[in-house]
Amino acid sequence: MREVILALLAGGAVGAIFAKVGLPVPAPPNLAGLMGIAGIMFGYILANKFF
Repeated sequence: MREVILALLAGGAVGAIFAKVGLPVPAPPNLAGLMGIAGIMFGYILANKFF
């Protein structure tokens, strides 16, 4: 759980820095992009578990 909280804090800090500098958010702008990232993670977990 500690890793999740640290990841959330780090993501929030990066988002704040990007907003302050005026850069676009380094994240997918829609659900399809988010699901692509989730699919990559799911595939990685399955590959490590079964292969």
